[in-house]
Amino acid sequence: MIRAAQAADATALVAIWNPWIRDTAITFNSQEKTAADVVAMIAERPCVLVYINNGVQGFATYSQFRSGPGYTTCMEHSVILAPTARGRGVGRALMAAIEAHAKAAGVHQMIAGVSGENPEGRRFHAGLGYHEIAIIRDAGFKFGRFMDLVLMQKFLS
Repeated sequence: MIRAAQAADATALVAIWNPWIRDTAITFNSQEKTAADVVAMIAERPCVLVYINNGVQGFATYSQFRSGPGYTTCMEHSVILAPTARGRGVGRALMAAIEAHAKAAGVHQMIAGVSGENPEGRRFHAGLGYHEIAIIRDAGFKFGRFMDLVLMQKFLS
């Protein structure tokens, strides 16, 4: 079941998100999220989650790509899955939900910022119709090394 995330879901979302932050280069962020961070995120922007077998298995959210009125139709998203949810269509379902929400809100395009060290993320997005538009060399720094950021784009309208 996919539904809008609520403040009461924050602990479950943190439990899914923080291992990716702490243990991988999938995100350049090295500061773990708190429940309060997630509650604030849910209050600020669209956020959906998938609930399977009595547990949250992933979530997706989006917000404006860059600040300012000229970017109001260009969004960037995040999709985070529990390890057990990967490869089961959960990410695709979450992306379909946020893309439909964004399209209904008049969003023209969605941007994916994917770590250069995440080839699975690049393949996932390509399978959803995202196209690589740029590589920003050494954009991120984590685990004592610089990492590339791959920008991928999909037009919704």
